Amino acid sequence: MALAEAVAARGRALPWPRVVLFGDSITEFSFQEGGWGASLAGRLVRKCDVVNRGFSGYNTRWAKLILPRLIGKSAAAESTVAVTIFFGANDSALKDVNPRQHVPLEEYAANLTSMVHYLKSIDITEDRIILITPPPLQESAWEKECLAKGDKLNRRNATTGEYAQACVRVARDCGTDVLDLWTLMQKDEDFSCYLSDGLHLSMKGNNFLVGQLWSRVEKRLSALPSLLPYWRDVDPQHPEVSLLGGALQQ
Repeated sequence: MALAEAVAARGRALPWPRVVLFGDSITEFSFQEGGWGASLAGRLVRKCDVVNRGFSGYNTRWAKLILPRLIGKSAAAESTVAVTIFFGANDSALKDVNPRQHVPLEEYAANLTSMVHYLKSIDITEDRIILITPPPLQESAWEKECLAKGDKLNRRNATTGEYAQACVRVARDCGTDVLDLWTLMQKDEDFSCYLSDGLHLSMKGNNFLVGQLWSRVEKRLSALPSLLPYWRDVDPQHPEVSLLGGALQQ
């Protein structure tokens, strides 16, 4: 059977669920070696795609503008089984030192709310949305990074905590799940091990994040069926029966 004939005979393309990771640099870097996004994708291979939509340096003011360009009301939205919204590390930058990225606390909360409402408007329900707070800031390490670029320390951990608390409140008010990294990471007396430069995640931080995230989505996502049969279950004489006769391996 020719490929075109097979497609015509079996109808439309195989639907492939997806998880969308939307955030700033901590999301953009998540597919690097040992990154939390790559680890999540490894756990979900053959079940769904994990799509990285991280934008280094972005804050929620910019994020809410581009979200409709990334996820529109379409078949892609219908196939989206989870979305993470992970902003705050840039919004919480100190206004007097870093006004370009700073977003006032009230606006930050409103922007998160707006993004959740948008996703719900295209039928991505609140049970498929997970907000993630910024991680804590290790000020001495981040100050070294700032000084190396000729800048002053442009963030404070206490300020980041205020934004984390606002993120938690938005999740509560909107009915979504939330991963409060800022609080969870500081349960250890020395949280610096979770950070590579005081702001971004280390290998241990990536492992911590994916473990916490997986505990929130495991039941929902691990229950997804594997797409297409295991290779030992394919009839070598008549592969079309195995591969085109049914889309999913239950």
